Amino acid sequence: MNRKKLLSRHVKDIRLRKSMEVKDLIEEMESVGGFSAQHMVDAAGILQRMLADKASFNFLSFPADIIATGLRGMIADSIKYFDAVITTCGTLDHDLAKAVGGKYSLGSFNADDRKLHSMDIYRLGNIFIESKEYGQRIEDGFNEIMKDIYHSKDYKKEYSPSELICEFGRRIKDPHSILRQAYLNEVPIFCPGIVDGAFGTNLTIFSQDHDFKLNMLKDERILSDLSFDNKVSGALMVGGGISKHHVIWWNQFKGGLDYAVYITTATQYDGSLSGARLEEAVSWGKVKEEAKQVTVDGDATIILPFLFSYLNLF
Repeated sequence: MNRKKLLSRHVKDIRLRKSMEVKDLIEEMESVGGFSAQHMVDAAGILQRMLADKASFNFLSFPADIIATGLRGMIADSIKYFDAVITTCGTLDHDLAKAVGGKYSLGSFNADDRKLHSMDIYRLGNIFIESKEYGQRIEDGFNEIMKDIYHSKDYKKEYSPSELICEFGRRIKDPHSILRQAYLNEVPIFCPGIVDGAFGTNLTIFSQDHDFKLNMLKDERILSDLSFDNKVSGALMVGGGISKHHVIWWNQFKGGLDYAVYITTATQYDGSLSGARLEEAVSWGKVKEEAKQVTVDGDATIILPFLFSYLNLF
């Protein structure tokens, strides 16, 4: 290791100014040596290069929980800057519930869950959701749209998850809907765990008395083709689980991601995928050895608004 190179970047104090814009703040933070803040600054630079690289096919992946928060509209606005989305079934649940008028409320991590249960209130972290604003909203919204799909002249009897999600996006009216914006901007949403939630349960019930089949493997073949057809690829991955793994899994077949930013609150010491840093993915060939990559430790509800504002993803 070169001693001079190791000591070449000096820590500088942040100088805040009145009416300072987010872009100026992040640029000011470039040399603060601010632990996780430094990684967020690095992430901003990597994402800026990734999105500017016209040769790069870029993924956005995230879990469902953040869609219960106010990030839903921000993510919907950013969809057009990516080429594909990979997420979980709960994203469909929360997006559809809100699209048909579901109201979510600010709550507390320290609420008495027994009392909440007796009042028919669900708790998702510090978000409160009245049961009728979730289950019934999703069921009603799902059935209205699914019946319209079923009775349309273009009904196919068999859909991949991404095709079905596209049809829902076509019919959702809410402009702040993730599914709606994905449809309008022709960005496919892949949901490999589509049966793991309310949307999947309603789909199962619908299939019992309708001629309908779900072809899960069709989407896997599409992802395989995307892997082999795009020599350069990048990803912004928020949280772990199946959405993160599907991104890095398929990209290993082209030699790994060229750009990668991962935001997580999980620890790596239990061996979980959610806690695994991108360096670990290098050992599997899921991220290239020479890739521009960084793992940012922190809450996405804090970090994403800063990154998206800096990148003008709206």
